[in-house]
Amino acid sequence: MPLQVGDHAPDFALRDQHGAEFKLSSVLGEKAVLLVFFPFAFSGVCTGELTGFRDRLGEFETDDTTLVAISCDSVYTQRAVADRDGLFFPLLADYWPHGEVASAYGVFDAEQGCPTRSSFVVDKAGRIAWSVHNQMGEARDLDTQATHLRQAV
Repeated sequence: MPLQVGDHAPDFALRDQHGAEFKLSSVLGEKAVLLVFFPFAFSGVCTGELTGFRDRLGEFETDDTTLVAISCDSVYTQRAVADRDGLFFPLLADYWPHGEVASAYGVFDAEQGCPTRSSFVVDKAGRIAWSVHNQMGEARDLDTQATHLRQAV
């Protein structure tokens, strides 16, 4: 079951597409965070979403907010998709232990071996302020994502 509004967001440390560590607790207190779990790099819907975030990055990356995307793909796969599509926000690899962070947030699909298409806004205090869970082939509404991230500040 996915985490609910008001739940404490589990801390994690994952590597991004450049191999650098991103730790959730390192930004809390300063920024609200939009955690975007996506099933697979290079898939059609995920590519559309990630490039949509890229094209509207100024709405998600501000003095008070940040965006990170998480899948169970490897760091190398994350780097390849980032290079291909010009993605400069963190793409985090929940590769090993496979799906550990997605599982902690209640969004790991063990049958598919990937996270569900889920988003969580974590407020500066480290609590879930909002979440949404879309079907595998259903893209997120980026306007709604931006609105709820701004409201968490």
